[in-house]
Amino acid sequence: MNFIKQLSDSMNCHFQAIGGLAFVKSCRLESVFAAVPTGGKRMAALSFPDTEGKISRDRDQFLRELLRELADVLEDRVGLDEAKGFIARVGARIGDKMDAEYRGLLDVDRMDLEQVAGALVDLKARINGGFEIEEISGDRIVLVNSACPFGEYVHGRQALCMMTSSVFGRLAANNLDYARIEKTETIARGDSRCRIVVHLTEGEIGREYFG
Repeated sequence: MNFIKQLSDSMNCHFQAIGGLAFVKSCRLESVFAAVPTGGKRMAALSFPDTEGKISRDRDQFLRELLRELADVLEDRVGLDEAKGFIARVGARIGDKMDAEYRGLLDVDRMDLEQVAGALVDLKARINGGFEIEEISGDRIVLVNSACPFGEYVHGRQALCMMTSSVFGRLAANNLDYARIEKTETIARGDSRCRIVVHLTEGEIGREYFG
């Protein structure tokens, strides 16, 4: 028990002893690598100098890797179609949240066609997606890009495209009553760009979303 108290004090963590083992109940993140008592001495926190930049991982890269590996596990475990379904549900939730934010920003109950198109471009620009409008008409919005928010990690992972499809579809349908998303080109499939058609009339090609 003295060791548990000493460990708690040195790491700013709260431990609980159960069956002779120490379990962490809470801990300040910055203290995880702080001094730990070893033989009555304090051990300095480790540092890893990387002057040559061999380790490039930051939070952004870590999150992209995390999403790619998640998509990889889902595709391997349940198949591509089921994996797309799971990611589509996540995208739909994010789409609803983004829709509410843009409506609040514009102070409108519903966005019109041009506002929806602008919101789709803006939301992707905020996450380094680089979409731009190729065409806008009464029955469709066509967007193209040459840079995916997932970067190189999207290659070969078509399930990740459902994130874009669902966000676009949900936001468009919430405001324009209906949307059908067709991905005519995708970087994930090996194309040089993504080309997304947001159809505003019913049809057979693409994934449908209803307001």
